[in-house]
Amino acid sequence: MNCPKCNNADTKVIDSRVVDNGQTIRRRRECEYCQTRFTTFEKRGYTELMVIKRDGTKEMYDKAKLKKAILLSFAKRPVDQEVINTMIATLETEWSLQGNDVTSEQIGADVLEQLKTIDPIAYVRFASVYKSFASLEQFASLLQS
Repeated sequence: MNCPKCNNADTKVIDSRVVDNGQTIRRRRECEYCQTRFTTFEKRGYTELMVIKRDGTKEMYDKAKLKKAILLSFAKRPVDQEVINTMIATLETEWSLQGNDVTSEQIGADVLEQLKTIDPIAYVRFASVYKSFASLEQFASLLQS
């Protein structure tokens, strides 16, 4: 790991901690040349995870896209970013254990299941987009379930 200040490759790890529910390692490093301290994060990669869309096409899994959709459902709601990050990391682990492919339907259903326990308003917002509600009756049936 190169120093961000002097670009020296000789750095040492000062401290390591597990974060994100065991999915990430945070390391404090120090440059052995200029003594600048900086932080790095190690995360497991999910580069091979493919999403099978409703029309049958496949695309690479995009964590940022999923996080943006979840954050939209929490608009103007009190939410801890760590809760969302932990939820996504947990779901990514589950999906990767099932293989390299995951359907967009499964992603939506799994996110809905998690949101139902975290925030009921975010749950309804996400469901309205995910399930493409066309009538008030569909909303009512969701709220009764």
